[in-house]
Amino acid sequence: MTNAVEISNVIFQWPTGKTPVLDIPEFSVGTGERLFVSGSSGSGKTTLLNLLGGVAVPDSGAVSVLGTRLDKLSSAQRDSFRPDHVGVIFQLFNLVPYLSLVENVLLPCRFSARRAAQATATDGDPVSAARRLLSRMGLSSDLFAGRSVTDLSVGQQQRVAAARALIGAPELLVADEPTSALDEDARQSLLDLLFESVAAEGQTLILVSHDRRLEAMFDRHVVLADLNHAAIRQVPE
Repeated sequence: MTNAVEISNVIFQWPTGKTPVLDIPEFSVGTGERLFVSGSSGSGKTTLLNLLGGVAVPDSGAVSVLGTRLDKLSSAQRDSFRPDHVGVIFQLFNLVPYLSLVENVLLPCRFSARRAAQATATDGDPVSAARRLLSRMGLSSDLFAGRSVTDLSVGQQQRVAAARALIGAPELLVADEPTSALDEDARQSLLDLLFESVAAEGQTLILVSHDRRLEAMFDRHVVLADLNHAAIRQVPE
């Protein structure tokens, strides 16, 4: 199996921080793998996903995603790489309040010709792809047409964010606590859709969560503290 993600000797420290948040000697994720990452608050889970999405770059070390060294790219190059190849479900959703549900889901297709073409190939056009994904999330465009995302519940906003990450079948999906605001039925529907997409498209999924009940659904489970030497140093004696 080839690796979709490879990290080596990565150190990351926030500019205002006194110690590194991440110190990971080695970490890899196989292509098509479903990886569950757990860790306590402040352990660096979100920072790790930011590195994999090219939102942040390490102070030292190598971050390779789909064979591309993100740490070697300029900010503009990372901004181009991300919408083409990485679907992100952000912990805070990052939805655009003045756009409709469908318009929010379509955003990756507006920034990536590759994902727009893929959505067209599977559904005829990107708008149809967005509506299908929203319907699978229990957010039928007929019922929610014209509504602003700010009118939605937190759980509904989380599902819109998930549909946005899935549209156009990016090769890597990274999800930051995507089920935290969902009830049991909605959580299972979201996971089913993620797993179906991964199986159908050969995508790689990295999901971080506090919810250890999800662990058994994944190919592999990693506790971030076992990888992150910075977390070890921060443990009180």
